Amino acid sequence: MKYNVAVLGGGPGGYEAAIRCAQYGLKTILIEAGELGGTCLNRGCIPTKSLLHCAEFYYTIHNAKKFGIDLSVNSFDFGEMISRKDIIVSKLRRGIEYLEKSHDVDVKKGYGMLKDTNTIDVGGEIITADKIILATGSVPVKPPIRGIDEENVLTSDDVLSLTTGPKSMVIIGGGVIGIEFATLYAMLHCKVTVIEMMPSILPGVDKEIVNALMQKLSKSGVEIVTGAKVTAIYGGETVLVDYKCAGESKQAKGNCCVVSVGRQPQTAGIGLETAGIRENHGFVEVNEEMRTNIPNIYAIGDITGKIQLAHVATAQGMVAAANCAGKKKRMDYKIVPACVYTSPEIAYVGITEDAADRPVNVGTFNLAGNGKAIIMCENDGFVKIISDPETGEILGAQMLAPRATDMIGEIAAVMRCEGTIEELSDTIHPHPTICEAIMEAAHDSEGMCCNAPGKSK
Repeated sequence: MKYNVAVLGGGPGGYEAAIRCAQYGLKTILIEAGELGGTCLNRGCIPTKSLLHCAEFYYTIHNAKKFGIDLSVNSFDFGEMISRKDIIVSKLRRGIEYLEKSHDVDVKKGYGMLKDTNTIDVGGEIITADKIILATGSVPVKPPIRGIDEENVLTSDDVLSLTTGPKSMVIIGGGVIGIEFATLYAMLHCKVTVIEMMPSILPGVDKEIVNALMQKLSKSGVEIVTGAKVTAIYGGETVLVDYKCAGESKQAKGNCCVVSVGRQPQTAGIGLETAGIRENHGFVEVNEEMRTNIPNIYAIGDITGKIQLAHVATAQGMVAAANCAGKKKRMDYKIVPACVYTSPEIAYVGITEDAADRPVNVGTFNLAGNGKAIIMCENDGFVKIISDPETGEILGAQMLAPRATDMIGEIAAVMRCEGTIEELSDTIHPHPTICEAIMEAAHDSEGMCCNAPGKSK
């Protein structure tokens, strides 16, 4: 079969790139070995957030007395939570299938391998295309630790297949994925131990936010061990994890161990060498147009080694599709919001106060002064905005707040328009809302916050 564009991989970057190519009038085929939606829909963003929402709902009901409601709820059905997660994933997957069909994208199920720069072999069927977009995603890293493949030692993909909730869990890795799982299972009364090799969890996140979150997790019963190296894992009904910390040998135990130390590109066996595509430590090299060193082949998503986020993969897919259609579009990574679905949620965009390489203006507002947060009993957190002291241009923002992941888009949009702290400060925000904290932090940047204690003269 002959196409204008062939997209290899049906994750959030690939399936949207295929639709956009079709919208540009290009005859397009989408090739996927597994289920449409990729890691994000099937083993990542959607299933984890579904379970987190269930856990948050249970936690709220379990603590309903502080709202004047006595429900006496002391149990939950983990199996039903998993079933609900599967129903949501299935519904969204069918939605993607419908979207591809409605845009006249041909979908081919099978493992695709490049035979040359214009040809893909899908289980013996030959697909030829003028342009090819590679979007094969990533898989969990399995570090060379003794016992990594033993019983009840799980990857971040495997843990989503559990049908019964563990009473205790050891998580190796204190990055975003590991800390989200710690949040989820702690709310379901699971004893969680997190072991992180670096001096702190959540590298790259504002230190003030990390410190506040660690205190909250500790109150929830999560034990966090940093600066520790895992030396061995012993699987079984009780999993034992040996590690060294500050020169001492120690051991953690749980019903299971979740290994969550990052993800690596899924490029083995897709024919990169055959097509002559250049790699760098396993990642496909691309330019700002998402073009590889082979002019008619593009790559997007986790295999590019840029920022491993679903919404970045989608944005890259839009750029690649536009360039397949001759539109000359470039990818810009300066303004990329990131989210961590903890409790409270974390969201950030742009630079942090710690990472600034020049003087910056910092405005902060504590949620202890936010009416909606107090009503919700979720007033542990704050909003911080970083701006240029001379021009007022907003350079970044960090939030530890309920619905922070929904609010960070406001800051990203203002930054995209090169907006200033004054413009954000003068924007009327609805009351009572959590997003008022953004306005108040902007006021604080100007030294004019009315809803924060004044300074004695």
